[in-house]
Amino acid sequence: MRSPSYPVMPVRGLRSLVVLALAAGLGTAAPAARAQPGNGNATPASSATVAAKPYMGWSSWSMQSSKYPGLNPNGDYSYLTEANVLKQTDALATKLKKYGYEYVNIDAGWWRDYAWTPEFDEYGRQKADPVRFPSGMKPVADRIHSKGLKAGIYLPVGLEKEAYGGGRVPIWNAEGCTTADIVYDDLRTTNGWDSAYKIDFSDPCAQKYIDSQARMFADWGYDFLKLDGVGPGSFKSGDNYDNVADVAAWQKAISATGRPIHLELSWSLDIGHADDWKKHSNGWRVDTDVECYCNTLVSWENSVDDRWDDTPAWTRHAGPGGWNDLDSLDVGNGEMDGLTKAERQSYATLWAIAKSPLYTGDDVTKLDAYGLSLLTNREVIAVNQGDTPPARPVTPSDPQQVWAAKNHDGSYTVALFNLADRPASVTADWSALGFTGKAAVRDLWNHENLGTHKNRTTQALPAHGSRLFTVTPRGDALTWTGIEAESPANTLGGNASVADCPACSEGHKVGNLYTGSKLTINNVVADKTGTYQIKVGYVSGDARSAEVSANGGGATRHKFPSTGDWSTVNSVYVPVTLKAGSNTITFDSGSGYAPDIDRIDVPKSS
Repeated sequence: MRSPSYPVMPVRGLRSLVVLALAAGLGTAAPAARAQPGNGNATPASSATVAAKPYMGWSSWSMQSSKYPGLNPNGDYSYLTEANVLKQTDALATKLKKYGYEYVNIDAGWWRDYAWTPEFDEYGRQKADPVRFPSGMKPVADRIHSKGLKAGIYLPVGLEKEAYGGGRVPIWNAEGCTTADIVYDDLRTTNGWDSAYKIDFSDPCAQKYIDSQARMFADWGYDFLKLDGVGPGSFKSGDNYDNVADVAAWQKAISATGRPIHLELSWSLDIGHADDWKKHSNGWRVDTDVECYCNTLVSWENSVDDRWDDTPAWTRHAGPGGWNDLDSLDVGNGEMDGLTKAERQSYATLWAIAKSPLYTGDDVTKLDAYGLSLLTNREVIAVNQGDTPPARPVTPSDPQQVWAAKNHDGSYTVALFNLADRPASVTADWSALGFTGKAAVRDLWNHENLGTHKNRTTQALPAHGSRLFTVTPRGDALTWTGIEAESPANTLGGNASVADCPACSEGHKVGNLYTGSKLTINNVVADKTGTYQIKVGYVSGDARSAEVSANGGGATRHKFPSTGDWSTVNSVYVPVTLKAGSNTITFDSGSGYAPDIDRIDVPKSS
């Protein structure tokens, strides 16, 4: 997010840079009495059901951040008003509620005027701007609830600088506590924009401040809180930007209110703290903003296409109670979205199979027919909302990719993507799913049974295009021959060496594959000549590439998705042409760095 009062930063898509208002001191708005508890018109779900599945709804930020003509007539980020929120609420209730969309999420700026000057109550808590939200935040939540929907609200992490008030501001329901007690004496800053003072939770007054904010939101009747600028993440690291204690405090405060409030964290969270995010929250943004901060809502290059590279490492962390958040799904407004139809479908496909929350940032009042069909496809929504696991890449992260997940009924969710800038064919080989022979294929976007396909399906896709299938095996499970990378029968070249690896199949791997280093796996036996989908088990804390070849022939360079850290093993399937009899398969780092290799598994048939 970019602030009208702050220089544009070189990092693209930063959400909520607008929370920066550099002047310190308490807001000058008149003190407000404590909000009374709201009964709301919606009965809160039991706390056990919060984030049982990825949430669905609408968020204000995409339209707030866009330069699209007419969206922000009163200056940057001016779209956010009570009138606009209620307009979207009505449209969501009419058009999308019956498909599962239920959250109306108010993003950054509800307590700031059009010049981005903030307002606070006498206890240092954010107070609704009277021009943007003349009725106040509780009546807005009540109106959202009256439509059978849930209300969401937003805060940056930390004590906002303008709320400090020279350290003299009292904390609600905490006798003797002031803002001076809840932050460090040196006023060190925190969050993704350094717009707040870091809270010192060694002082009990600090928890009391978070309690007071959570109590306020619960009394207003909010069901969702997005906590933004959280670190490690938001392109910040180090002690000042470690907000794990803040997140834990928020979880504790929300629990104390007795109201089930979904806690969502943003943005580009550090995967090294995934266990903390899972322990203390219900969702976490895995990437930077999807918005382009341009004259559309998004663009393919900034930063929709990043998600194919950045999501795989997080896949194993998603599940009931907490989900990987890929950000807003802006596929409903055609020209305003800034995407081709093929890109819109691919965008929606990845969000669905990754089990990301499905919340659109579009103008719901102006959905075009194609956008409405994407947002309301019940078969695709069922992939996202049902008990199917998140999909992951089963092929390398090359321009043509296959993602898949095995479902509990034995079928597979299979997505084909062509991320290249020109049309290309993409093949899903059944051996990469673990079976051979025939399978029934159903096209989920088009609600069409495509009949039985033997061994594979190949689809011609447009640039940035996709298909989404349910594949139901009718053939036989494959048998495999496994070969460990560290086997003494193999050949290591250059810097390649054997290393311990507790997560690997035999406790070892081959690493140090860089600048011309090689691993050659010898005596790979094939029953007949053909192209085999070789399963490669590997470890890679970031996405790395390797040149793969057989029998000294021409090599193909493949990019292996990040496994998230250097202690987690994942696998992808790589096509290799083998001759009948004994073969060699070589992994060459080339001039760069390759992943560490655990083992390969070779199918008995091509």
